[in-house]
Amino acid sequence: MRVRPIQPDDRDDWLRMRSALWPDEPEIELASEVDAFLQGGEPEATGLSAVFVSETGSGQRTGFLELFVRNYAEGCVGPAPYVEGWYVEPALRGSGVGRALVGAAEEWAGQHGFSELASDTQLENEASQRVHEALGFEEVERSVHFRKTL
Repeated sequence: MRVRPIQPDDRDDWLRMRSALWPDEPEIELASEVDAFLQGGEPEATGLSAVFVSETGSGQRTGFLELFVRNYAEGCVGPAPYVEGWYVEPALRGSGVGRALVGAAEEWAGQHGFSELASDTQLENEASQRVHEALGFEEVERSVHFRKTL
């Protein structure tokens, strides 16, 4: 297994995995974001600063991690790369793929002068919380969001 920056040939697999991660999002919107990033769009326009993909020795894509440098991230001092999307094929979870993807993100962050990496997960996603903690993330805040239809 190896992790590397995303390439145009990864488009369809990346889109497939994004659709699995965010099944309620319209595929056309997910595809538009993928295409904008692969065409070299600016991070502010694409919402992404870096994307990494994991693959097997035979080239099968097994996961991805998307980063965007946010001006503010809870618990961080100054701008920080934020894990906007992180997905590993279900059959490979717990095998080190997620750890390798986070390692690539950490390396990218260090090379770009950052000393922190931020992320989040949903309150009910205890498995993701455990994985974050196992990889050295520390919880800095919990929140409940509201909306009111008018």
